[in-house]
Amino acid sequence: MKLPKLISPFRLASLLRIQKDPKLALDLFRNPNFDGPSSSASKQFRHSPLCYDLIITKLGAAKMFPELEEILLQLKTQTRFAPKEVIFCNVIQFYARARRLEDATKVFEEIPAFRCQRTVRSFNSLLNAFLMCKEADRMVEFCAGVEQYAGGPDAVTYNILFRWCFSKGMVDAALKLFDEMLSRNIRPTVVTFVTLIKGLCSANMLEEALKLKSDMVNLYRITPNAYIYSSLMKFFCVNGELNSAFKLRDEMIMKGIALDSSIYSTLINALFQGGKKEEALQLWDEMNRSSSECKPDTVTYNVMISGFCRNQDFSAAYQMFDEMSRKGRKPDVVSYNVVLDALCKHGRWQCAYELFESMPGSGCLPDVLSYRIVFRGLCDGMQFEDAAFVLDEMIFKGFAPHPGSVCAFFGKLCEQRNMEMAWSVLDTLAKGNAIDLDTWGMAVAAVGFEEDMLSRIRSHVDSLGRC
Repeated sequence: MKLPKLISPFRLASLLRIQKDPKLALDLFRNPNFDGPSSSASKQFRHSPLCYDLIITKLGAAKMFPELEEILLQLKTQTRFAPKEVIFCNVIQFYARARRLEDATKVFEEIPAFRCQRTVRSFNSLLNAFLMCKEADRMVEFCAGVEQYAGGPDAVTYNILFRWCFSKGMVDAALKLFDEMLSRNIRPTVVTFVTLIKGLCSANMLEEALKLKSDMVNLYRITPNAYIYSSLMKFFCVNGELNSAFKLRDEMIMKGIALDSSIYSTLINALFQGGKKEEALQLWDEMNRSSSECKPDTVTYNVMISGFCRNQDFSAAYQMFDEMSRKGRKPDVVSYNVVLDALCKHGRWQCAYELFESMPGSGCLPDVLSYRIVFRGLCDGMQFEDAAFVLDEMIFKGFAPHPGSVCAFFGKLCEQRNMEMAWSVLDTLAKGNAIDLDTWGMAVAAVGFEEDMLSRIRSHVDSLGRC
């Protein structure tokens, strides 16, 4: 009988790359020759560096950390090759995204145990992990040791520090770091200028941002990209300077810099907010007619939906939903929340409730904001039964209602002397541990209407105290 052909490491890497299911990919990695003549062949299989890289990436992206650690242990014990540093940089980032900073730090510390030298690259990965996890003190302490890694910091190191400074509102510190970067003869990258210009715009320092844009061209011969233009355009649009924003767009076209969807979204949104609906529609048509690959994305559709809702043109907003579906752009929860909020603000509570109820069937689950918007709208419309149902479902799903809306709802029930529903709402809130002091105060005051509620309120207070 002819034995099945064994899978080679090269073939395994190809199979792992196309396998979308991380669990199946892991089974394949563990036992690549499951149809082979013997189990010993699988145990002796020599995985290539690429096989390890692929499976670690899939497991990390799927947050399958116990399985990931199993593969890392296997990688450490094999002695045929030294893994590349980039593998550990990726693992550190996976842990950082999951807010598992201690695990990220442990991986960084254990890199030498894999016969791999740590450089500024892995240093930057952990530095970024501290930033993502908002560990400022540890980040500053860690920076003190940067000199021991491959000759000190590089442009990526400074880019991370710039982001940290701007997140803390420390604009002067960011500019001083930029001066330090230049004094070390570290050449800025386009990401450096994107980070600095975006931060300066957020700090309303337009003059400095424009000077930096000029310097990057004249001094460093770096062409501004769409991200830089987008940051500057957003600043102009927020401050009502639409002409300046469109001049930047014209400059992009003149210099052959492709307009992306964020540029169009920014300008269309500004036009709608400025009451220039017709110009917004013209820009929308221009984007759709464009021969480039820049087509409306979900954000652009949401901007259009928001603009139509601002003008109370709900029919056009719903047409955007239909067009998104036709063009393969699935409406997201932001799309729905924009319409829900507009409907409620204009007193169309029943329409909002029906749209809210249709969300799961359309493949989009409501989030906490969806519930809050609809609950507040139903309360304003005195639709108490529907509001109580939404509140109960909201608490059941673990979402926290807005205290002000709950307090207003309970107050209206008390004003209407609807104490049966008031108690039912109070009971729901108590079970979800979602009662604030103002609502409790109203509940105690309501005892004047229903004396037997006092003992029940005290009972709930006691039960919450024991939790």
